[in-house]
Amino acid sequence: MKRNKLDKGQYGYRSSNRKMQVAIVAVCAVAILLQLAARNFTTTDGARNILTVMAILTVLPMANMASPMLAGWKYKDSPKELYERIQKHESDFCILYDLIITSKESIMPMAAVIVHPTGIYGYCTAQKIDVKKAERFLNDMLESHRLDGNAKVIKDEKTWFTRLENLKPASEYEDDGSVQTAAGLLKSISM
Repeated sequence: MKRNKLDKGQYGYRSSNRKMQVAIVAVCAVAILLQLAARNFTTTDGARNILTVMAILTVLPMANMASPMLAGWKYKDSPKELYERIQKHESDFCILYDLIITSKESIMPMAAVIVHPTGIYGYCTAQKIDVKKAERFLNDMLESHRLDGNAKVIKDEKTWFTRLENLKPASEYEDDGSVQTAAGLLKSISM
């Protein structure tokens, strides 16, 4: 039976990824507890030491999975109605959903991001985000990868949809591969 795994940028990725993260953290926690419990049933110091080291080493992958899980815990999938409104434009643009982009200063939950030849337009649902810092981070990231630094972060849903409606289809522009490169970069810097 084949499982449908959602990739970054697809609608529903956040909840799908959260389930996987919770399962891995739970398995690691059980493994640590079993290793520590097994320590009590051994009679040799060498076996106890090995089980202790194994438990300590199991903590590392668990912490690597738990830290992004906890950082993004409060950010749920975008409402289904929002997705349905945007979905009709997928044939015209490269649209990424449910990205959580992190910088040193902030966490930017993007409900949807349009990656277009004229720029990147992200709809950020965090109202406390500093738009100028977020745009500077994204533009610096794009420029460091030799892409045009033309990213806009929009917090107002109506303004973002107005921008979406006013964009010409990406097919009307010459394709130099930068749209797919920028989309890949956004996915790679997202949790």
